[in-house]
Amino acid sequence: MKVFCILSDERAFRSRSPAMHTRVLKRVGIDGMYVPFRVHSSLLSNAVSGLKALNVAGANVTVPYKEAVMPYLDRIDKEAEAIAAVNTIVWESDQLVGYNTDAAGFSDSLAAGGFSASGGRAVVFGTGGAAKAIVFALGQLGLEEITVVGRNMARAEELARRFGCKAGALDSLSGLRSALQLLVNATSVSAEAEAPEFAGLVNQVRLEGCELVVDLNYARTDNFWQQMARNAGVRFIDGLPMLAHQARRSFTLWTGLDVDPELFLEALEEIS
Repeated sequence: MKVFCILSDERAFRSRSPAMHTRVLKRVGIDGMYVPFRVHSSLLSNAVSGLKALNVAGANVTVPYKEAVMPYLDRIDKEAEAIAAVNTIVWESDQLVGYNTDAAGFSDSLAAGGFSASGGRAVVFGTGGAAKAIVFALGQLGLEEITVVGRNMARAEELARRFGCKAGALDSLSGLRSALQLLVNATSVSAEAEAPEFAGLVNQVRLEGCELVVDLNYARTDNFWQQMARNAGVRFIDGLPMLAHQARRSFTLWTGLDVDPELFLEALEEIS
């Protein structure tokens, strides 16, 4: 039996990746399972060594370790290095290699939803590994202008320098009132109760002319991003389509199989 896993903190047990991947493994005839591993930050290097010791067939990495895991891998793929975040670990010969399927998975999810991002303006909230992948993907799609907004202005400016885009501060969102095509939340916050001040500042952004609001979080019943999109009559999607598409790409890296993304989407529907 092959064992795959996801590395995170306590959020590993809230991820839908284990149930999704395990279902897909069964449907394509692979004797395997995918399990969540909760890892303390001080033991992350041990956890990566454990993947080798236990011959784990492949792993995903999610918040808060997409950046922190990189020094413990044997090699980093060029795209993951450019993004500076890893979400997929693959065995290549006797080495553990870090990849990033988030960026391509996000682009795939936009294309599957019939959204063309070429030439418009986008705002991305967040400065972590997920935000880096989104900004990288949008740059590849040819956005005219991308602004990164973070609670930590220094991190936002660092990310902006890396990807050649703009940085914005939460307390100056009035500067983001010109027409947007796309707004993406790449932070962990979706509910107003989680960060009332943050939610209040975000609601200053005008969405007139905006085509799409994306919240990378999923299964959030209290979601102010969804509410602000609804109030403005703008289409909204959560992170489930991206989860399915990045999972498909990870699965291909682990198994060599090019699986229809619909299998992952169907698996997510079954466990929702």
